[in-house]
Amino acid sequence: MYYAVVDCDNCYVSCERVFRPELNGRPVVVLSNNDGCVVARSEEAKQLGIKAGTPYYQLEQQFPRNKIAVFSSNYELYGELTARVMSLISKVAPSYFRYSIDECFVYFLDDDLPRLKQWGEQLHLNVRRQVGIPVSVGIAPTKTLAKMASHFAKHYKGYRHSCLIATPQQRAKALQLYPVDDVWGVGKRYGARLQQLGIATAYDLAAKSQAWLQFHFNNKVLLRTWQELQGVDCIPNETWAKKQSICTSRSFPKLITEIHELRTHVANYAARCAEKLRRQHTVASVVAVFVQTSPFREDLQQHNGFAETHLLTPTSSTTTLLKAANEALTKAFRSGCHYKKAGVILMGITSDSAIQTNFVDFDADRFARLKHLDSVVDRVNKQYGSETLVIATQQYTRKGGQGKADVFANAMRHTFRSKNPTTRWADIIQLK
Repeated sequence: MYYAVVDCDNCYVSCERVFRPELNGRPVVVLSNNDGCVVARSEEAKQLGIKAGTPYYQLEQQFPRNKIAVFSSNYELYGELTARVMSLISKVAPSYFRYSIDECFVYFLDDDLPRLKQWGEQLHLNVRRQVGIPVSVGIAPTKTLAKMASHFAKHYKGYRHSCLIATPQQRAKALQLYPVDDVWGVGKRYGARLQQLGIATAYDLAAKSQAWLQFHFNNKVLLRTWQELQGVDCIPNETWAKKQSICTSRSFPKLITEIHELRTHVANYAARCAEKLRRQHTVASVVAVFVQTSPFREDLQQHNGFAETHLLTPTSSTTTLLKAANEALTKAFRSGCHYKKAGVILMGITSDSAIQTNFVDFDADRFARLKHLDSVVDRVNKQYGSETLVIATQQYTRKGGQGKADVFANAMRHTFRSKNPTTRWADIIQLK
């Protein structure tokens, strides 16, 4: 069996460029939630020396003479365009699994290597022509090597966006060129420790014995990575089953002291978690909420609160999950604290096809009504744009001067957010 990793190149930036071709060749960055710091960069921005994590306010200070295009994160746009990419892949892939918003694995049972290489090149051309986003394809006999091959496909033009690692010679050459801390499954912490032990490249790691690895680390994930680098396919496909926990969290534009303001944010996070549950056809039985103060404000009282609510009947209902999240927030909140971040975590996730009901308060009619309501809301939001329909507690409102409502007073900052021409009628492009 061979695996292909299909990865969207500089995904967020590429999505912004689809409807703004004048940005091609220009340095482009995309900011995190609340326009905090840089999370995505074009190749031109990387060449300027812009680092991931650079605070937005420092961009003009560090690069005053460069015309950098700046965008707020627009996950509605990114999600819709990458869904189109995955749709094209599904039509030509024997079997595939979407690993993240911009990346998926494809499984091949045959070993016609020239055909596989050509398949990757043709996929790149089709996606670029039909969606406008460049993708790179890495192909290898193990998933870890395929991830490595996708890196070479992205950064070396000679591969024409499709790199194949098949022979022992090709594998050895790729391992020698690949830094050990960039290997999938290693991470920064183990990467730093491996560097201290004199392991600089993936080749150095693969050359070590199993006994050496177990003596220094005794870690199953790292052991599997070591085997995969040697060409042994040992990461089971079921490793990527449906998510066993779902989390949505954000930092706030300003410090929050009132619980009613926190409720609005928590309600939005719970609603997004509920949407993710329904998207993968699962339900949750535990709703947890955490709230955190800013660790950089040592002059203020510090508090990291956490509480959870257990549901007798697992659910994906937005209404039920919002109510449970509000109960957990009430327990986690501490009066007098200035909170900077909050989040909602759903746990106890199982398939929605086998819900174990309870005999205490289960109401079949109410369950059916809530399920129908969620279905309608999801369908409307998909057609007319995210958050077209929301629960009342999700709305960012507070009383302003003279009794007027200050709408979205505490909403997330997205000053530079682009339009959504593929999901919102109001943003459809008009040809002149």
